[in-house]
Amino acid sequence: MNEIKITEDFIINGEKVKLISGAVHYFRIVPEYWADTLKDLIDMGCNCVETYIPRNLHEPFHNKFDFSYIKDLEKFIKLVDDLGLYLIIRPSPYICAEWEFGGLPAWLLKENNIRLRTDDEKYLSYVDNYYSVLIPKIAKYQWTKSGPIILVQLENEYGSYRENKNYLKKLHNMLLKYGIEVPIFTSDGTWPEALEAGSYTENGVFPLANFGSDPKTNIKELEKFKNKYGIKSPIMCMEFWDGWFNKWGQEIIRRDPIDLASDAKEMLDLGSINFYMFQGGSNFGFMNGCSARGEKDFPQITSYDYDAILTEAGQKTEKYHLLREIITKKSDILPNRRKLSQYDDIKLNRKVSLFSTLDTISKKIENTNTLSFENLDHYYGYVIYEHKFSTSNDELRMRIIDARDRAKIYLNDDYVKTQYQDEIGEEIILSAKKGEENNLKILVENMGRVNYGYKLEAYSQKKGIKRGVMLDIHFTDDWTHYCIDFDKISDINWKGVYKEGPAFYEYILETENPMESYINLEGFGKGIVLVNGFNLGRFYNLGPSLSLYLPGSILRKGKNQIIVFETESIYQEKLIFNSSPVNK
Repeated sequence: MNEIKITEDFIINGEKVKLISGAVHYFRIVPEYWADTLKDLIDMGCNCVETYIPRNLHEPFHNKFDFSYIKDLEKFIKLVDDLGLYLIIRPSPYICAEWEFGGLPAWLLKENNIRLRTDDEKYLSYVDNYYSVLIPKIAKYQWTKSGPIILVQLENEYGSYRENKNYLKKLHNMLLKYGIEVPIFTSDGTWPEALEAGSYTENGVFPLANFGSDPKTNIKELEKFKNKYGIKSPIMCMEFWDGWFNKWGQEIIRRDPIDLASDAKEMLDLGSINFYMFQGGSNFGFMNGCSARGEKDFPQITSYDYDAILTEAGQKTEKYHLLREIITKKSDILPNRRKLSQYDDIKLNRKVSLFSTLDTISKKIENTNTLSFENLDHYYGYVIYEHKFSTSNDELRMRIIDARDRAKIYLNDDYVKTQYQDEIGEEIILSAKKGEENNLKILVENMGRVNYGYKLEAYSQKKGIKRGVMLDIHFTDDWTHYCIDFDKISDINWKGVYKEGPAFYEYILETENPMESYINLEGFGKGIVLVNGFNLGRFYNLGPSLSLYLPGSILRKGKNQIIVFETESIYQEKLIFNSSPVNK
């Protein structure tokens, strides 16, 4: 029987092993390309791969689980096993990862007074239900059962959020209850307060560290903490940051490859390492996270390129070759496994206003009050709030009270104003039709829930219009909610009217040789792109990213439908493709 022991080293089947690992999130890379990434990992000299598991992707609705296509966790694990790699799994109910709400499912926000990531019994009951499905899927692939999984994470950077040892104990007991046998670890920053709050030093659970530079100093702090509690465990950096994530409206962050290689060599001389990220991939759909500084939020971009060792599209970087030489002593330059294509421009085929096809593309819900996205069971994307009213004045004051994240206001289908989170609540003057019925529509976008820090508290992450809308000086009732459902794009009424405002634009790409590419969106405003129904993610002319990565595997031979949903009335008559990303 296979075994793994934790001493000052990782002892696997009786032999000391230095883990040289890379982070690869299966849910950010299309399955057709998983093997290419893992083979590149092996060629760089790694013997291990690490991944998070995002709960909100696998349990999008309470007790409704999804492990299909890009979410096929077991398929990924089997591939890792087939290629002879060790696997570190991080299944904690919270992952951070610059992922929407840190992987927590948004439906938890429907629960009043729930305390997330604590020993709150209501919260723990939901975790237990999730683990009862997830952990048995993992447990059968443990090293002790001849699978690749050698380590499992208890919680993620818990010391950066709270100190609740009873919560960590209960999480640990759940992992054991559902069959985890391999060693269990925590990972935190190396300052004493984070290690004290985030570590669980009982029952063999051991601490690892997250950092991206100055390995000697950081490992010294980790060792000091372990000595305090008499913990004997391997030296390892669980997240050795080789790049960084990016936010809308800010410059792309880069890390010098030579600086990275120098620090990585120092860490490898000290112990084991997990490069975060080996390949970042993409935040497909609406799964980008959001940073927060004080009261201001900073939604992150669709690309999770991360300036990692492989690019978003899996191309080898200078970092790859420098690290490969350090690890394997080989200096030859390996070619990329796939080629990026630049398709010819394609013309706009047809377009239609969202308002003209609202009934066919949405779930319609009427209520006296405005409802949050969560209370609508519509957790991501967009909702239109509609209210009809008459007035005795031709100018009417209006205020949206307590809403997130971005609201576009239309009166009688004419654009009035856009307000972002820090502007919502400011007074707007509506030029209404006196004595006639007026139609007020508010398009609200969830731009991504915070994935790290104190704002994970439940109320602050609810989206949509939470308290209501005031006309004159009073709240107004009777609202129709249109929850825009992008799974219903085949129902778009293209015969409807087009006018300025939120709209759908269709382009047809014909190819006999589907290959990956980038869709150039420099000439568009803000929205999302769907290719054959697959949501590539968000674009925004605020930058820094002005393109979306297009995996070749979601294309088919012949005709491919590309639909751009755009909210700012900024679009192009031609769609342009590039063989590399377009950035400001």
